[in-house]
Amino acid sequence: MYSLSQSIRMKGAAGEPIRSPFKALSRMGADFRRGELSILAAAGGTGKSVAALNVAIRSNVPTLYFSADSTAATQLSRATAILTGEDARSIKEKLHAGQFEEYSETLAGRWWQRFNYSARPTPAEIETHLEAYWEVFNIYPHLVVIDNITNVDAGAGGYTAEEFTFSLEGMCDYLNEVARETKAHVMAMHHVVGEYADGLKPIPQSGLKGKISRVPALVVTIHKEIDGMGSRILNFSPVKNREGFEDSSGETYVSYNFNTSNMRLEELAVGAAF
Repeated sequence: MYSLSQSIRMKGAAGEPIRSPFKALSRMGADFRRGELSILAAAGGTGKSVAALNVAIRSNVPTLYFSADSTAATQLSRATAILTGEDARSIKEKLHAGQFEEYSETLAGRWWQRFNYSARPTPAEIETHLEAYWEVFNIYPHLVVIDNITNVDAGAGGYTAEEFTFSLEGMCDYLNEVARETKAHVMAMHHVVGEYADGLKPIPQSGLKGKISRVPALVVTIHKEIDGMGSRILNFSPVKNREGFEDSSGETYVSYNFNTSNMRLEELAVGAAF
């Protein structure tokens, strides 16, 4: 046990915000802090994986990204588009055509950002990769992304609804422990219940599938606006936040333009509701 004075030395990097491109969220006090677990929740196809990749690539912090939901070709194309500002589809065409040399130097500069593409990573696999990261770099990553939390293989299937919720809560407890032990920020993607499956309206804290908001320090839900002309706005609602502003209804949010060409999210000049 530690006194308050001793706790100063024990804190280490825990609680430090990692760099984030989402400055409007930061102004609300919704930071992605080391040693803590967060959840980004949205309907399928809204853009939660793109949001996580924007944090990972644009923060340029030591990262271990478990991409169970997207292939290497998809993530490489998106990441290269975010880095260069070029069109992601054109980049993917060059990748498949074997004409990717022009990006070699840019990608080589991100040597401490590592990806795992297992479709069903296990906790043992997560731990093995964390230890391998330590062996290679002599540090743990500052950011660990789990995309998606339901893709992590906890070792059992055929859950009832009650067992499914219990399994997700147990996985949150496990990922929270990973964050505490490694001083990484662990960011997990998650789905929402059917009422919010179209992704077009604010999602409250109660809208998370399995209602697993007990453990994470930060829960951000994302809903979209589409104008029918190819433009998309993603609205980020901090529905749980131990360190700053929160609105569990999801009705208070900050807005980002999603450039579907280069995959970048940029803050709108005027927020939608904050």
